[in-house]
Amino acid sequence: MYDEPAGPHPDTGQHYDVIVIGTGAGGGTLAYRLAGTGKRILILERGGYLPRERDNWDSSAVFVRAKYRAPELWYDQNGRTFPPEVNYYVGGNTKFYGAALFRLRPEDFGELRHHDGISPAWPLSYQDFEPYYTQAEHLYLVHGRHGEDPTEGPTSAQYAHPPVQHEPRIQQLSDDLEKQGLRPFHLPIGVNLTQDEQGRPTHRSACIRCDRVDGFPCLLGAKSDSQVICVDPALEHPDVTLVTGANVRRLETDADGRNVTNVVAELPDGSSASFHGDIVAVACGAVNSAALLLRSANDRHPRGLANSSDVVGRHYMRHNNLALMAVSHEPNDTRFQKTLAVNDWYLGADDFDYPLGGIQMLGKSDAEQIRGEAPHWAGLASPDMPFEVLAHHAVDFWLCGEDLPDPGNRVTLDSEGHIHLALDETNNITAVTHLRRKLQSILGDLGMHRHYLLPHTLYLHKGMPIGATAHQAGTVRFGNDPRTSALDTTCKVHDLDNLYVVDTSFFPSIGAVNPSLTAIANALRVGDHIAERLGASSPA
Repeated sequence: MYDEPAGPHPDTGQHYDVIVIGTGAGGGTLAYRLAGTGKRILILERGGYLPRERDNWDSSAVFVRAKYRAPELWYDQNGRTFPPEVNYYVGGNTKFYGAALFRLRPEDFGELRHHDGISPAWPLSYQDFEPYYTQAEHLYLVHGRHGEDPTEGPTSAQYAHPPVQHEPRIQQLSDDLEKQGLRPFHLPIGVNLTQDEQGRPTHRSACIRCDRVDGFPCLLGAKSDSQVICVDPALEHPDVTLVTGANVRRLETDADGRNVTNVVAELPDGSSASFHGDIVAVACGAVNSAALLLRSANDRHPRGLANSSDVVGRHYMRHNNLALMAVSHEPNDTRFQKTLAVNDWYLGADDFDYPLGGIQMLGKSDAEQIRGEAPHWAGLASPDMPFEVLAHHAVDFWLCGEDLPDPGNRVTLDSEGHIHLALDETNNITAVTHLRRKLQSILGDLGMHRHYLLPHTLYLHKGMPIGATAHQAGTVRFGNDPRTSALDTTCKVHDLDNLYVVDTSFFPSIGAVNPSLTAIANALRVGDHIAERLGASSPA
């Protein structure tokens, strides 16, 4: 059932089989997986439903004024405040993600040597995740074509939906990349789109192929975010309850510290509510999940829950991302630009023996975004064009390199409970810097000005690099050894019997593709385990 918005005093007397904290890619998908089991499921979300309004699609509101970003500040290792790129709504950060839903490469699950260090092996293999990747792709309506990406692993089934067709300028870009000996492919993207033979949306298509897919919430509910795909369908089951406006502040355990007994949340009116369940699953995002566990320290767990190994909060990762704008000689009339990717240098190049990462298209820049970007171009060779003309010629790229897990990159809390995030911003930066040079070197052959590859910092919602937290992962890593990991391979906390973590916190490494699909696949996997543990009927 819906509680929209949450009442100031929700019923706390009910005992639940499972409490899920968070509604993003991990929490929302887990709740969906368990919704058909007949068990009593409670979903707690600190935010409410995102308001549906014209500003959802307004570049100035979303990117320049950051209207929907959480109005909070975190601290860096030097005590300076910064605004993190987080959104607290039903659906979590998936309300604003670009819906690029990639699988990790098989090599990402093993140990990989990078220029600046080692990416560690996972305790499970690609094959352990493969069936759930397929289920995740089908559930989230991913459009693509397996077999095009030269670095992808084996698949048990083709995507259920064909790739989103390129518009003419992006098709030309794909053709030009092929002439360079590269193997561009259709980017796997989660949208509710049906196309005619020319790639145009049919009259029954929810998606209209607009230029607002990337970084904007979808007014039409046509992007495959967690609210649309999982949370709302889960709430159609009578045994599933959502309480919004419930900011979980701590988890309380029984006397011997083996089980979570109370989930204590702050409500919008400032009052406190306590919820009770047999199993508790935390999915607040890598930073906030770690913060919740640390905040929940008690006599039995003096360093925080799940933290006998002292790894909670450590090994924070967020990818080494570059959002860049090139300037095409010819106008770029593309609207739905996010249809192409290149992974040829993902694992290395002829002039670089270490993994570089991947390149994909971003949503199409418009004049308002470029106007907001202009102050960041001081000292750079920016094109001598009006903003509207520049926007008409812009081609936007996203470069994604792997960030290596470093125990010093960590989440901590100060005495007042404020979040502090320490980050070495030079961690493995050599790879993505070289990837940028590779792209820069071929711009002229792609019909673009060679010297115009400009930073697109507004897309990252950041005033400083540490603020780009959209791809956050690590902090509560899983593994076989309780001395070096917080979770076992089912994502259950080693130290407690009924506590799980099901967002991207569990990642031991992050690879160089968007982490959402792996979080979704893992939530389906953990959902099956929890259902079996509860003796439930097969999940929906």
